[in-house]
Amino acid sequence: MTRAPSPRRHYLVGPSGYPNFGDELIAAAWIRRLARTEPDAEVWLDTHSPGPAQHLFGDLHPRLRCTDTLWRLCGEAPSDDPWEVASWVQAAVHDPGRAPRWDAGIELLGRLDVVHLIGGGYVNALWPRHLGLVAGAAAAAQRSHARSAMTGQGFVPFSPGAAGLLRALAERFDVVDVRDDPSAELLHGVAGVERTCDDVFLDPRPPTTPTSREFVLCVQSDIGAERPSVLAAQVLDLVRAWRLPPGELAVVEGIPRVDREVFALLEHELPDAEFHPFRDVWHRGLPLAPGQTWISSRFHLHLVAAAAGATGVAIDVSPEYYTTKHRSLIDLGSGWTLTPAGAEKPPERPSGTGFPAHVLHHCANLKRSVAEAVYGPELPKTRTRWPRLS
Repeated sequence: MTRAPSPRRHYLVGPSGYPNFGDELIAAAWIRRLARTEPDAEVWLDTHSPGPAQHLFGDLHPRLRCTDTLWRLCGEAPSDDPWEVASWVQAAVHDPGRAPRWDAGIELLGRLDVVHLIGGGYVNALWPRHLGLVAGAAAAAQRSHARSAMTGQGFVPFSPGAAGLLRALAERFDVVDVRDDPSAELLHGVAGVERTCDDVFLDPRPPTTPTSREFVLCVQSDIGAERPSVLAAQVLDLVRAWRLPPGELAVVEGIPRVDREVFALLEHELPDAEFHPFRDVWHRGLPLAPGQTWISSRFHLHLVAAAAGATGVAIDVSPEYYTTKHRSLIDLGSGWTLTPAGAEKPPERPSGTGFPAHVLHHCANLKRSVAEAVYGPELPKTRTRWPRLS
């Protein structure tokens, strides 16, 4: 009698559970896909916030578990230097005695089928310890003889002194997929690197809640040089220039509290605006509809709004970090306008209907091809190559 094969064990790594709407969308897209394709698989999500992540995603896959092993190891490294972090994390994965408090989690890293560094913009110069996640994933795949993948990665800005290390680590992955041209250029010379698009394009239509609001606002205060008061003044100038009725405005919170600060300075000027906290956005859906005009500093809100047929203005709160992100969507055809944070002259209200249908179709096909390369039954002899985005 032939014994049925054991369910596979997949290990996803990402910055989930903070919560941050964009990061949560990426994780949810992959977990939902695994629920459809491998409901019997054991799925682990390694994140800095495993408790909140379990609450956010626990109903999406019947065998999801959350942990923080690789994130803990990155935090335990002796310094912030990415070389030292990468070296220490790899050593701990291969020798759990170096980090006995996480011995059980490290032991699991030797019994995996797929190790997958899911997409986002969290491995870069802003968070130098996070390069240890790449090193740890590569080491875990080596221990387990597992398939290794990084998908939808945005590495800009990156520490010049560690670019060579990133390339060396990327060579050890079976699937290497980035979401923008500067990230692809950073990995120049690494065989098989592909530039597709952000992982959210795997499932770019999050739940929505009915709304009659024509305008939507989300401006963050957690990054960049401009104070919340400067951003509030910029938004108010834009609202006046467009003659925007406050009763037509919805305000969305992508990160709790962080995306409340700018609006808190404005709410007395916008008394009829409708506020949607993160908990409502996640559980009930975005107040999103075709034909809306958005004002957003957040990249993934730009993405999903444009995917739903909304146009908008992207406020660039951190040029070294956000310009590449927003520009990648504009280059794809989102139809949005990019304006610097603190700009004195308000941009014209944009017109358009977001991404063309053929772009969404193409991006979805690209991400499905990536997903098949990561989770398909057989690992290709050579890295899969996908058609370039045009």
